[in-house]
Amino acid sequence: MVVVDTNVLAYLLIEGDRTTDAQALYAKDSDWQSEAFVLVEFTNILTTYTRTSALTHEQGLKLLAEAETLLPLLPSVSHKEAYEVSVEFGISAYDARFIALAQQMKSKLVTEDAKLRKAAPAWAVSLSESLA
Repeated sequence: MVVVDTNVLAYLLIEGDRTTDAQALYAKDSDWQSEAFVLVEFTNILTTYTRTSALTHEQGLKLLAEAETLLPLLPSVSHKEAYEVSVEFGISAYDARFIALAQQMKSKLVTEDAKLRKAAPAWAVSLSESLA
């Protein structure tokens, strides 16, 4: 089981410079978990790509459906937990949701967010670290 944040999901589903690493992580362990907020953030990425013509409307819908299939049962942390983790690590409440889930699942969060990894090094690792 691997806990991922939105950027890792996006790297897996939207072709880019880190897609190969995200695919390698998925091949290593396809049981990906994330906080329910991941689909809100991923939808925002897709709408941004669509508005800038990097994706068509149809491509955005297809990628959203793929994400929903990949992550069918999304756990959620309480707002209180997100708040407490946010205050503890000095991170946004959005990012705190992913760290709180990693803590609940006794797992590391895989993220390419360097500031988040620096703020919570005991709970967050990069794609390359997760593949080592």
